[in-house]
Amino acid sequence: MPAIHPITSVPAYSSQEEYASIVASTPTSFNDIPAVIKHKEDNVTVAVDPPIPELSGDGLKGTLYVLTSVLVFFSASGRGFQVEYPSITLHAVSRGESGPSIYCQLDETHEQQNGVGEEEYSDMRELSIIPSSPDSLEKIFKALSECASLHPDNDADEDDGLDDAFIDPSTANFETFTGGEDEELSEVGRAALAHLESIIYNPFEDAEDKPAHATGGVEEQNAEAVKKSNGTDS
Repeated sequence: MPAIHPITSVPAYSSQEEYASIVASTPTSFNDIPAVIKHKEDNVTVAVDPPIPELSGDGLKGTLYVLTSVLVFFSASGRGFQVEYPSITLHAVSRGESGPSIYCQLDETHEQQNGVGEEEYSDMRELSIIPSSPDSLEKIFKALSECASLHPDNDADEDDGLDDAFIDPSTANFETFTGGEDEELSEVGRAALAHLESIIYNPFEDAEDKPAHATGGVEEQNAEAVKKSNGTDS
């Protein structure tokens, strides 16, 4: 199913304090409690590839809402979209050609009739979130990571031993995949890997080349990248 769902209004949400107050009042149904907003960012531009026909021009500029339930973008034109967290298979701080941003890969699984039954196949959509100030990147990333951790991928193979990967700055190595006797990337896989390596920011490379007193700003601070297992084989 599509990862991006068009919306015409922002879902109801509450602050952390409002949520705590509602829970303390013992509501009739906890299912009706609005989601908590972890971060709100105005003056955000989004880039979607493949593009969304309903959104273009001014429709790509608006406000980002990082809710505990879904990730929401809503433009001043009255249109927007929301993304469920299990659909976000990867999110990272990027330094692509469009400038510093939050880069996301979205899994769009479709069902296709193959003559015998239904067969699932996956497409990938790219979403870039570009705040007006690079200083907001870390806040958006932190909130997105926190909310994504609340929605593990139930379709992932429980026996593969893979959990959400939070990179530890003290042990991160960021080795480049070169392939071995038992590991080989297809031509498409190599192209995708080259694309990711060209846009995803590795803060530890800068840290090795610069003295501690010279580091500063979002682009030279520790950043994390999260890649969620989507149940496919490497």
